[in-house]
Amino acid sequence: MVGNGQLCVHAVCLASYVYTLYFSLRYIGEGDEPYVYLFSYRGFAGKFKYMTFLNVLLQTFYFGLSLLNDLTGSYVKPSDNGGRKSKLQSFLDVVLASLAYPIGVFVVMTFWAIYAVDRELVYPKVLDALIPQWLNHAMHTTVLPFLLIEQYVVFHDYPARSKGISILLAFGFAYLCWILWIAYYADLWVYPILQLMETHQRAIFFLVLLAFFITIYILGEVINKALWRKEYACKVQQKRKTKKIS
Repeated sequence: MVGNGQLCVHAVCLASYVYTLYFSLRYIGEGDEPYVYLFSYRGFAGKFKYMTFLNVLLQTFYFGLSLLNDLTGSYVKPSDNGGRKSKLQSFLDVVLASLAYPIGVFVVMTFWAIYAVDRELVYPKVLDALIPQWLNHAMHTTVLPFLLIEQYVVFHDYPARSKGISILLAFGFAYLCWILWIAYYADLWVYPILQLMETHQRAIFFLVLLAFFITIYILGEVINKALWRKEYACKVQQKRKTKKIS
């Protein structure tokens, strides 16, 4: 059964991301015409070349489906003893574990880490006149507390680690190919920090980031199991009973 707290969290998070997207699309560009710069903002591929923007789309998608699941799907935990999960709930478990949580945390951590060293490498000062501070934090800060609250409020049955990490690395590899293609085709490095590196340095940098992806995934799984110890204990007991019966 879905609680009011869970429903409220999903509604607030969705509203926040929807407004963030609306404001970004409507007002953040390089001219007076709204929405035109979605595909041309700061060069080839527009806003779709930035992981920050892709993450906002992902979080909006996730919390939108979560609210839909609250209203029409299911919220079954192992302690419910035999409750049947909807396909939507199972899908959301995988999306949260493999994409929404690790990518969201990755965006926040890497952005502010590079910003602390040299903001010009990730968020040049010229953007201050273009992007309001609240929007910057909506895209690069509040993502983390939203996801931590989600982990605390909603039980998510993590998939097998090999499956979850495989999905995450597939995304990471696809995005890597995307920004390398942009660099080759349009002679444009999406992030200034990459332009300053030699080829071997970029390779090492990418490998470190992929390792960071995996670390975030595992820590997310650890946090989930720590918050929902009783549910995982019930899950283990159910598996043992199933084995005895079979």
